[in-house]
Amino acid sequence: MQVKEIIQGLEIISLQGALSTEIKHLTYDSRQVLPHSLFVAIRGFKHDGHQFIESAIGQGAVAIISEAPPPPDFKFLWIQVRDAREALAQCAANFYKHPSQHIKVIGITGTKGKTTVTYLLESILKASHLSPGVIGTVSYRGPGLSSPAARTTPESSDLQRYLKILVDHGATHCLMEVSSHALELKRAKGINFALTIFTNLSGEHLDYHQNMENYYQAKKKLFTFYKSKMAIINYDDPWGKRLIEEILTPTITYSLHSRGTIYPEKYSFSSSGIEATIKYPAGKCQISSPLLGRPNLYNILAATAASLTLGISPLFIKEGLRSLTTIPGRFEKIDNPWGIHIFVDYAHTDDALKNLLETAREITSGRVIVVFGAGGDRDKTKRPRMGEVAAKLADWSIITSDNPRSEDPLSIISEIEKGFKQLSQNNYEIEPDRRTAIRKALLMCKREDCLLVAGKGHEDYQIIGDKIISFHDPTVIQEIIKEMVEKRG
Repeated sequence: MQVKEIIQGLEIISLQGALSTEIKHLTYDSRQVLPHSLFVAIRGFKHDGHQFIESAIGQGAVAIISEAPPPPDFKFLWIQVRDAREALAQCAANFYKHPSQHIKVIGITGTKGKTTVTYLLESILKASHLSPGVIGTVSYRGPGLSSPAARTTPESSDLQRYLKILVDHGATHCLMEVSSHALELKRAKGINFALTIFTNLSGEHLDYHQNMENYYQAKKKLFTFYKSKMAIINYDDPWGKRLIEEILTPTITYSLHSRGTIYPEKYSFSSSGIEATIKYPAGKCQISSPLLGRPNLYNILAATAASLTLGISPLFIKEGLRSLTTIPGRFEKIDNPWGIHIFVDYAHTDDALKNLLETAREITSGRVIVVFGAGGDRDKTKRPRMGEVAAKLADWSIITSDNPRSEDPLSIISEIEKGFKQLSQNNYEIEPDRRTAIRKALLMCKREDCLLVAGKGHEDYQIIGDKIISFHDPTVIQEIIKEMVEKRG
């Protein structure tokens, strides 16, 4: 494809070189440059792509897009733009021939529930004999696509490439988690959304957004800056209620009460799952799901609203909800021979931890014991709040390491501990080693107790300093259970 086709729609400041230059690859990562590449220099959190232009040229790049003017005597095509990220997104959409026009893209945003809603919708669409792809926190997957997720929402050029793969392999839908970072950094520019979903909003990423208003405004962009035929919004969330009032897109709401367009007439929670009768404008349907707790009922309502809007039969919705038994790292149950309720969950904010602990109380008659920490180099303000939540809602907490990254693990733990001390609670202990903390928690559990291992969920690594080590909570728990069984004979 020639450059002149790729740069259609760009806001160009200056251009030097031949627009007939042939391009075979498009990238923002100098390590991925191949001969005949167009390299877009973008500024990241840690690195500036402009520092790697010379390297990109050396590896075969024949054209550069940059916010800076070309250096003297530059021999290749150089295009100066006002916004390199926006240019990358527009070029990617052009280069991959606008794949979102040939597949129904459902964008899901919110602090909690995005991943679960994608799994629910994926199950429902498969039950409907359709062919979904998923781009989200756990993985990028679907027809022709199988890749671990480097981030919740990929960079725009990767995103368009994944969509093109899905389209080329016959996918009918793409279920896409859209993070606030992605919206701020314009990764989703050039995507046509068939539906957009807002789950909820609570404190997260405030190290980046600074405050809740900025965080909300970032999420709101999915419903204002992008084309969507319909928005599905959680009416029970105060930020969702505000969003309904501020956008022009036609809206369907869901709620646990009759004020929602879609709501449950009745529902119940147990250790076996959720039973509910869901009312919607054209009728009602009875559903059952092995997923647990009130937060998952909200996720089910969001997925049901989206499915009905897509024209899917309630029979397929019921089947899809019934057949989804587990979601990696989302209240994921770990079997054991002692009658203990063991769950791994991704809860890594105070609000998510609160929901997790409250759900545990709903399904168990025993004690609730939680192992958790907080990520390093991330929002520090949530740490004492997480401690306060655990102090109030758990019978016993073991504060441990999550992904400390460049921070001192004990310093992070000390900040979490402040939440316990503020309430004068001493129902906790400290164990920096995560494996040891999990073993201690298992040893203190009795039949009908509930053990929650929170924070890392599906992640199969732990970041300590500049090292990434293998660590997968479900696998570690299973290994410890096996050791205990063998020891007890």
